[in-house]
Amino acid sequence: MREEKTVSYTTTNTYQTLNTFTLKTEVIWMVCHGLGHLTKYFLNHFEKIDSEKHYIIAPQAPSKYYQDKRYKYVGASWLTRENTDIEIENVLNYLDQVYTSEIQPKLNSHIKFCVMGFSQGVSVASRWISRRAISCDFFIVHSGSIPEDIDKDTFKKTKGFLTYGKEDALLNNSRLKQQTSLAKELFDERLNILPFEGKHIVNEEILAEISKKL
Repeated sequence: MREEKTVSYTTTNTYQTLNTFTLKTEVIWMVCHGLGHLTKYFLNHFEKIDSEKHYIIAPQAPSKYYQDKRYKYVGASWLTRENTDIEIENVLNYLDQVYTSEIQPKLNSHIKFCVMGFSQGVSVASRWISRRAISCDFFIVHSGSIPEDIDKDTFKKTKGFLTYGKEDALLNNSRLKQQTSLAKELFDERLNILPFEGKHIVNEEILAEISKKL
């Protein structure tokens, strides 16, 4: 008889930061990359943001794989459809540790907290905020989907930004309508919608524009 069992164990993962946290820092970001990204490259997209005011933390998705048959390029994934519930909890436990060790000690009444997800990172970041009852001042939905099971009170005190490329092949009219409606329900009048000309890419100009509104 074949049977699938589970075992718990301790694991270690990395994360990367951009800029230096100082007395001039005004906003701490936690940014969750999309499918196939590595944080050391993903952080390049945030270099146009004011380095004195913004301290950026990029967690690394734990599951890495080779993206080509030459075994040259490495990518990472947060989740797949396989054992999804277990994987979600593993990822959330990891984000908890990043938050506890790197972010929480730095937060005070003068520092704002911004969470951003790109593509697959949107569902990961929004689930973390919802299930862990994390308080954040801003949440950026960049070219990804908020899960429909998110608690409706998750972002009741959060300012939201919904941004996407108008030529994004992963975004059809039906999906866009559904996500826009959900975002309006979650953020109400605190939602900013910022579409841009482009495909499924991290838009550095949009991120720099948003950073000035935080």
